[in-house]
Amino acid sequence: MTKRPISVTIVGLIFIAAGVAGVVYHFRELTPFSRDAFWVLFVRLLAIVAGIFVLRGQNWARWLALAWMAFHVVISVFHSWSQVAVHALFLIVIAWLLFGRAATAYFHPQHEVV
Repeated sequence: MTKRPISVTIVGLIFIAAGVAGVVYHFRELTPFSRDAFWVLFVRLLAIVAGIFVLRGQNWARWLALAWMAFHVVISVFHSWSQVAVHALFLIVIAWLLFGRAATAYFHPQHEVV
């Protein structure tokens, strides 16, 4: 097993924290059984799942994390261009951290990157 790079650890923990913070933040404003509540909680739970399984070295989880961030770039278009820019920057950084040489070796230990 390849040792987990610190960059992967940081991204995984950030996704877990973002998911938990989102659930806590939105919990008060959601009414039970509302469609909005379901989707908000679903998206936040996806962040938690992505973070946990990124830490465990599951390749699909890094793709989920990237898709989750790309989704936020898209929905930020409905808010402001500054939010689009910030989310796009986060997307680029996350992609760089999760798909760099060390991370790729961690997610695919049988195919060590030279």
